[in-house]
Amino acid sequence: MNESAIAQLLEDLKNPEETVRYQATEELWRIWFYQKGVLGLELLQRSQAMLEAGEFNQAEEILTKLIADLPDFAEAWNRRAVLYYIRQQYRKAIADCQSVVRLNPAHFGALHGLGLCHAALGEYSAAILAFRRALEIQPYAIENQRLILECTARLS
Repeated sequence: MNESAIAQLLEDLKNPEETVRYQATEELWRIWFYQKGVLGLELLQRSQAMLEAGEFNQAEEILTKLIADLPDFAEAWNRRAVLYYIRQQYRKAIADCQSVVRLNPAHFGALHGLGLCHAALGEYSAAILAFRRALEIQPYAIENQRLILECTARLS
């Protein structure tokens, strides 16, 4: 998919119509998961199956190898960040989220995850910044708005 089509999808995330935003969100996730073709997608799916089965070490191995083989595959970094978040390894998750955002600055999922990790560590100012960055991309994301309020309250 070309850059102008992705730019249009990102613009659609700001559309007042929920259906337009939903379709744009789904299409962006599809693009991100398919960035490295069917093989990349299959490895992401395999790691997800391992994660869901509680086979965290195997899921991590798959993702770490995928990242080593394809270091510009942003979604592999993002999936490993999710794994680290679930395992409460927040510093590792933050590092992976930052890698995602370096590769794909519009990755609202990684920005949201970054905020969740900072919040889990009690770093509420950093969490608010991450959630705000996510909101710049997805201004109608109520969850990020709610989390900003929650983190702001915790700072008081």
